[in-house]
Parts: sequence; structure tokens; C-alpha cells
Amino acid sequence: MYKVKRTNRFNKEVERLSDEEIKRVNKLIEQLKENPYVGDQLQIKILREKKLEEKRIYYLIFDDLNAILIIAISNKKAQQKEIDFAKDNINNYKEYLRRLLSNDEN
Repeated sequence: MYKVKRTNRFNKEVERLSDEEIKRVNKLIEQLKENPYVGDQLQIKILREKKLEEKRIYYLIFDDLNAILIIAISNKKAQQKEIDFAKDNINNYKEYLRRLLSNDEN
């Protein structure tokens, strides 16, 4: 089972969602714990998205950490910008995730 963590940015974006969308996000998180590869792959193996009606949820899978980092939500229009940003910052995201996981152990 994978651990699922969220960026602060993602948490802020979730606050703007409807109650129904939040329920769907929470259901996705539970699904990711069991099978992180449910979404569509985006250019590289570890970067994936899952559609939430007109929005997309972006996440990175780090098998070596047995964890997933959910990074952002956007609409289709901003999709390429989100993909490019995620690819450019994979190492930063991995370090961020390591810190989150380390805090769980303390």
C-alpha cells in the first residue's frame, strides 16, 4: 500500500472545490493507495493525471519511497503548463515528499 501526500498548493486548490468534488478527490486518494497507476501517464512514467470532470489532478509516483505526491489541480487549458512545471521540478518534489514522510516517522 502506498502512502499518499499532498502539496500545500494542492490543499489550497481543494478548498475551492464543491463538496461533491472533494468527495471524489478523497475517493481517488483511497484508490491511489491501492493502485497508483490508475490515471493516465503524462510523458514520463511517474507523472500521471486523473480526470475529475473538467479538472485534472496531477500526481507523481515514487516507487522507491512507496509513496505518491499529489501536486496540483487544473483545467485542460492549463494542462501543459502543469506538466512542464512538474517535469522541471521532480527532484524538488521528491525532496518535499521525503520531508513529509520523515515527519510522519517522528
